[in-house]
Amino acid sequence: MKLSKMLDTMATKLQEARDEVDKFEGKGNNAAGTRIRKAMLDIKSLASDVRSTVTDIKHERKGV
Repeated sequence: MKLSKMLDTMATKLQEARDEVDKFEGKGNNAAGTRIRKAMLDIKSLASDVRSTVTDIKHERKGV
């Protein structure tokens, strides 16, 4: 997956989490809290993938 696509996916997940925060805090919807936690876990995983991809690209450019 391209870096730009990964970042777009992260941005989408973050916006979805933001929408769930309104439900969680404003309406007391505990299930929304679970969805927030899931989105954060997905973002964390994507961030790790971005870091790995950037490192791999850098090494390819150096010929390592």
